[in-house]
Amino acid sequence: MFIENTVVRAEFIKRPNRFQAYVKLNGEELMVHVPNTGRCKEILIPGCTALLREENNPARKTRYDLIGAYKGGKFINIDSQVPNKVVEEALKAGRIDALKKYTIVHRERTFGNSRFDFKLSNEKGEAYYLEVKGVTFEEDGLAQFPDAPTDRGRKHLLELIDVKNADMGAGVLFLMQMDNIKCFKPYDEMDRKFGEALRLAFSNEVDIFAYECLVDEKNITLNKKVNISL
Repeated sequence: MFIENTVVRAEFIKRPNRFQAYVKLNGEELMVHVPNTGRCKEILIPGCTALLREENNPARKTRYDLIGAYKGGKFINIDSQVPNKVVEEALKAGRIDALKKYTIVHRERTFGNSRFDFKLSNEKGEAYYLEVKGVTFEEDGLAQFPDAPTDRGRKHLLELIDVKNADMGAGVLFLMQMDNIKCFKPYDEMDRKFGEALRLAFSNEVDIFAYECLVDEKNITLNKKVNISL
C-alpha cells in the first residue's frame, strides 16, 4: 500500500485524549488527529519523531493525521485504517497462502450480530469470514494484542466460532504494523478475557494468522508469517 498524500516528520509533544495530539512542525505547535484509539504509550513518547499525513480537507479541524512514529530506530505505523487496506491488497494478490482459494473479496459483511472485516468466497460456493486486527505494541521483537481492553474484539472472536459452527470458514489475522517481529501472543496482562476468547476460538478450529509488514514512511505491505504463542 502506497501513501499518496504528502507526509512530513514532526516532534511529538503530547496526546491529551484518544483522538488528538500535539506536535511541533517547523517550530509551530499544532493539534493533529490520531487515527488510533489504542494507547500507543510505548510509541508516542514526548520528543519522539512522528509522521504526519496531510489531509487537505477544509471541513476538518486538523490539517494532519498522525500515522506513525519512530520507536528507537524502528518505524511503526499506527493508522487503524491501514491494516484492512493492506490485507485486502494481499488477499486480491493471493499472498496469503491459506486463503488463496477464495477469489471473491468483499469488505465489511455481517454474520449474526457482528460485522466482520471481510467475507471471502469462491465459485464453489465456499465462504469464509475474516477479522483483521492491527498490532502496534511490541517489546524486543514480541508483538502483543490488544494494547487496551477490547470487549468488541472479544465479541468478534466468539462470533467467529459461530461462523465455524455454521460450516463456514472463519479466521482472525493479526497484522503487525512493523517489521522484525519474532513472535506474536495475546496480551493477557492487558485483557485476559480477550486472550481466553482467542484460545477458545483456536480450540474451535478458527484460524489464527499473524503477519508482519514491510514498512517505511510511504509504504506498508504484508510481508511474512510470524510465529504465534497462545
